[in-house]
Amino acid sequence: MSDILWTALALMLVIEGLLPFLSPAAWRQVFARMLAMSDGQIRFVGLASIAAGALALLFVWR
Repeated sequence: MSDILWTALALMLVIEGLLPFLSPAAWRQVFARMLAMSDGQIRFVGLASIAAGALALLFVWR
């Protein structure tokens, strides 16, 4: 089970690193937009990300 957790963490880091590596200017723009958001908007983005990840896991584990 811990192998799966470490694999998931490693894949998350690879995916998170793609945008800053491939397009640093676009990453800066995205980050600047995030800084301009209110706490509620950031929470909504986080909730949507959690829901999308949970749905993806449901499809993968079926």
